[in-house]
Amino acid sequence: MTLTGGPSLPQERKLVTSIPGPKSQEILARKNAAVAAGVGVALPVSIVAAGGGVMVDVDGNSLIDLGSGIAVTGVGNSAPAVVEAVTAQVQQFTHTCFTVTPYEGYIAVAEKLNELTPGDHEKRSALFNSGAEAVENAIKIARHFTKKNGVVVFDHAYHGRTNLTMGMTAKNMPYKDGFGPFAPEVYRVPTSYPYRDGLTGAEAAQVAITQIEKQVGADNLAAMIIEPIQGEGGFIAPAEGFLPALQAWATANKVVFILDEVQTGFARTGNRFAADHEGVVPDLITTAKGIAGGLPLSAVTGRAEIMDSAHAGGLGGTYTGSPISCAAALATIDTYEKENLAARAGEIGAIIADFFAELQKSDDRIGDIRGRGAMMAVEFVESGSKNPAAALTSAIAKHAANEGVILLTCGTYGNVVRFLPPLSISDELLREALQIVADALAAN
Repeated sequence: MTLTGGPSLPQERKLVTSIPGPKSQEILARKNAAVAAGVGVALPVSIVAAGGGVMVDVDGNSLIDLGSGIAVTGVGNSAPAVVEAVTAQVQQFTHTCFTVTPYEGYIAVAEKLNELTPGDHEKRSALFNSGAEAVENAIKIARHFTKKNGVVVFDHAYHGRTNLTMGMTAKNMPYKDGFGPFAPEVYRVPTSYPYRDGLTGAEAAQVAITQIEKQVGADNLAAMIIEPIQGEGGFIAPAEGFLPALQAWATANKVVFILDEVQTGFARTGNRFAADHEGVVPDLITTAKGIAGGLPLSAVTGRAEIMDSAHAGGLGGTYTGSPISCAAALATIDTYEKENLAARAGEIGAIIADFFAELQKSDDRIGDIRGRGAMMAVEFVESGSKNPAAALTSAIAKHAANEGVILLTCGTYGNVVRFLPPLSISDELLREALQIVADALAAN
C-alpha cells in the first residue's frame, strides 16, 4: 500500500544522542521557566519534523511514533494533501468567525460528517475546537431537546478537562484532583470490562441499566454518553452486545444516546467509526482528534430534530469551525477514503495483536490484549494474578523512550500501554518498535 503520510523523512529509527539530547534539554529548561508546571510532557524531547511513522527531534534523533499525538495524525504528520489545502486557505483568509460571516468550508465539512457518520437519517452538524468542547455541546443540545438534566456516564470514562467534562471523566489523577467542585446531575454506572468483570455484553448492560433505573430514573435523564472503546480509561473494548443494549434502552426511554468517538473516529479502529463494528447508530456523535490532520477541530453530528432544537445563537464560538481547520478536515477525510486507511488500520491491529499473543505464551504479565484496528492496548499485570502492574508499565514506556520509541500509557490503574501509530507507518517500523517493547518487558 502506498501511503502519503508526510514529508520525505527517512523512515528509520536513529539515535545520535541519549534521550533527551542536549538541545532538547536546553529547550525543556526554557519550558520549565516559561510554561505552567501543570502542562506536563510524556517524553522530554523537542520535535522539529515528523512524517510517515517517525518524529525527528532537535538533536537529530529519529523516533518511531506509536502515539500519533494521541490518535490525531492518522493520515500522518504533514500529509501532503493537508499541507496543500491549509496553505491555499491561509492565502485566502484565516478567520471571519462563522457566526458573523459564514464560509463554504464549514458547510462542506458538516455535509461530509452528515454523510459519513452512522445512520441514514437526516442529520445536522455543528463544529467546535476540541473534543471536550464537542462533548460539552452534545450535552447542552441533549438537555435542550429533552428538557431534562441528568447525564449518565460510565466507569473508566474520559470525556475532557472542562468543568462539565471533568465531572464526566472517571479518573481523578491527573485530570480532576483539586479542580472541583464539578457540574451536578452527572451519574456514573458500571461499564463492560470483559477482562475484569467476566460478563457478556447483555449481562453488563443489564447491570448498568438496573443501576440507572433504581438510582437515577429514566425520566430524569437527558443523555447517556459512552466511548465505544474507552480511551484514557484503558482502551477497554466492551463485550459484544453491550452498546446495542444500551442504545435500545435509551431509545425506549427517550434518552439521547451519545457516542463519544473523539479518539475512536476516522478509520482508527478499522472502520470509519467504532460504532460501525456492531451497527450502532447513535442519536448524537462527537468527533475530533483524527478529523483534521493535526489542526484543532471537533464536531457534534446527529439527528436533525435534536440538533435543530437549540435556538439560534445557542451554539458556536469565536474560533469554532476555523476555515483553516475546515480546509484541513476536507483534505484529511479525502485521504482516509482515497488511501483506504480503515483497511490499513485493520492490518496494523492484526500485526500488534499477533505479536503480543505470541509473547503472551511465555509471559503471563501480559494480562490482556485488546482493542480494534490501530487502537490496540496491552494490559500488564503481576505474574500469576490480575493485579495491575503500574510500575512495570511505566518502566516499559521509559525503556522504549530511551530506545527511540514514543509509547503512551493509559488506564485507570496505570497499567496499560496503548498503541496508536499513524496509519502511514510502515510494517517494518511498526515491527521494530514492537520488538523494542518486548525487549523492555524482558528487561523488567
